[in-house]
Amino acid sequence: MEVRVDFHTHIIPEDLPDFAQRFGGDRWPVMERTCSCGANIMVGGKLFREITDQCWDPKRRIEDMARDGVDRQVLSPIPVTFSYWAPAEAAEAMARLQNDFIADTVRTYPDRFIGLGTVPLQDVESSIREMDRCIHELGLTGIEIGTNVNGQNLDAPDLLPFFEMCEKWEVPLFVHPWETLGRERMPRHNFMYTVGMPSETALAAASLTSGGVMEKFPGLKICFAHGGGSFPYILPRLDQGWSVWPHLRVTEQPPSYYAKNFYFDSLNYDPLNLMLLVERFGHDKIVMGTDYPFLLQEIPPGKVIRATAALTEEQKQAMLGANALEFLKATR
Repeated sequence: MEVRVDFHTHIIPEDLPDFAQRFGGDRWPVMERTCSCGANIMVGGKLFREITDQCWDPKRRIEDMARDGVDRQVLSPIPVTFSYWAPAEAAEAMARLQNDFIADTVRTYPDRFIGLGTVPLQDVESSIREMDRCIHELGLTGIEIGTNVNGQNLDAPDLLPFFEMCEKWEVPLFVHPWETLGRERMPRHNFMYTVGMPSETALAAASLTSGGVMEKFPGLKICFAHGGGSFPYILPRLDQGWSVWPHLRVTEQPPSYYAKNFYFDSLNYDPLNLMLLVERFGHDKIVMGTDYPFLLQEIPPGKVIRATAALTEEQKQAMLGANALEFLKATR
């Protein structure tokens, strides 16, 4: 029997402590309950996002999964909690809290959930220490990271020891946009979500390929959120840049050579876009992802995969579940 896996879902502890009181600073996410089944995430005293108990209650999630035909969800933190801007000690405390919560949820419902952890990426030593705990003590399956670290792209030299350990320990990474470039130009129309995030993800993927990270660590396992954003579309342009500006090259091969092993979730809303991913990277590199439980989520899960007529039934089944389990080395 085929297993349906939603690779891209977010979760947060219901009793998230007030880190602003503990550590100071006005950028910490703070939970303000609005009712028994809802809350506001506040940042700096302003509303960041309204959420429901779907974000913290595993039983509510399981009800939705039964309704939507999803067998397992991959749980990852909400990116606003990455807290790369904070002192390393404080960010590590935030990461440990979330990782413990996700691991407890997975242990309680091992047949329904798979867990990804988070690490304080602004301090690589702390990140490696917490990743070690996530993978080798808590039993989490991978790590979610942001697309930049305080404005530094993912090919920053300081991050290389982290990626080296990810390759050594065979830790899958899920790259999710956060702190998007050009935020000051995107307050209207929620462009941060519809334009900024896809562009930010493309910059992260381009940095890993053009910046030499994938060349140094070819065994890295990386999946990008939101279908890779605009990266699949601009990849030929990146190759052209590599070709015409040889003085800027830091890799032996063009970017597309190093992108061949990337994975992508299917959250791009359109069969035409999905087929671009399939034709450029292969159907075996696509995992179903919805962004549950937020407004931009795909409903029902796997809608675009099922609607893509050019895919075979075998390809659809792989993308709906088997590819995610293979990427994460998780059991059925």
